[in-house]
Amino acid sequence: MSNVVDRHLNRPSAREDLEHAKEVPPTPQSKASSYLLAFADPEFLLRDELRPVRLQLELLKPELELQEMAIESTVVVYGSARIDDPETAAQLLAEAEADVATAPDDPAKAEAVARCRRAVERSHYYTEARRFGEIVSRTTQVGPTRRFVIVTGGGPGIMEAANRGAAEVGSVSIGLNITLPHEQAPNRYVTPELSFQFHYFALRKMHFLMRARALVVFPGGFGTLDELFESLCLIQTQKVRKIPVLLFDRAYWSRIIDFDALLEEEVISPHDLELFHYVETAEEAWTFIRRHYGLAEDTVLAAES
Repeated sequence: MSNVVDRHLNRPSAREDLEHAKEVPPTPQSKASSYLLAFADPEFLLRDELRPVRLQLELLKPELELQEMAIESTVVVYGSARIDDPETAAQLLAEAEADVATAPDDPAKAEAVARCRRAVERSHYYTEARRFGEIVSRTTQVGPTRRFVIVTGGGPGIMEAANRGAAEVGSVSIGLNITLPHEQAPNRYVTPELSFQFHYFALRKMHFLMRARALVVFPGGFGTLDELFESLCLIQTQKVRKIPVLLFDRAYWSRIIDFDALLEEEVISPHDLELFHYVETAEEAWTFIRRHYGLAEDTVLAAES
């Protein structure tokens, strides 16, 4: 974020006063926590009563950074953190097969091999997410304004794949990480200046959708389902504008969610099934988005300008 002091202000900036405060002689009074400037007092900012202020800060910090990086619009990629890249999945399978060879009758080792084989099968989702991040980023990020920038939750798996695809063609991408009880860190392909950490899920979800022009949802678990259904609900209730919501792999989603049963039970309407579409490849997903917005095949800038 910019550290430039606005010299046109007819008053000292907060940064200048923070420096002035450091020059005060140390006394019992000046060393007391009560004497700290409010915005420079971490313990004060962490008080329960300051929750509304922290919510505002989590809204503003990423927003100002995105503005400074000229991020105009985004494409959101959701999906499981537990899907490995093909190379890692193949290596884990080879290790499991070597292990079971030492004890062919061990059911636990046999089950480990079966799990690793399923992981190898799932790893093609990583490949497609990586390819999607590459395709979108190669054709959209030219010129001073960045449009259709890939944004993910910033973690491993599908998130890493999409960020990786963008990085491999020299484009920026965004990661919106969340603090969790277990270790959580941004993947190494997120653009460092666009790697954010959130305390509040609500603000993180808001940032996912604020600039979104499309959602591409790869197979995932509770987190992915939560993000998908919240987005569908917001579109259904017209709390956000209708944008393409693309579910990757019809076979997976048809097995996980019985949308037809929801329709039969009359808890959704027939037109609610038009809020999303199935895609099978990265190219198909980008073609759908491009045609939805009437964008040229090689670039979006002419259509966006």
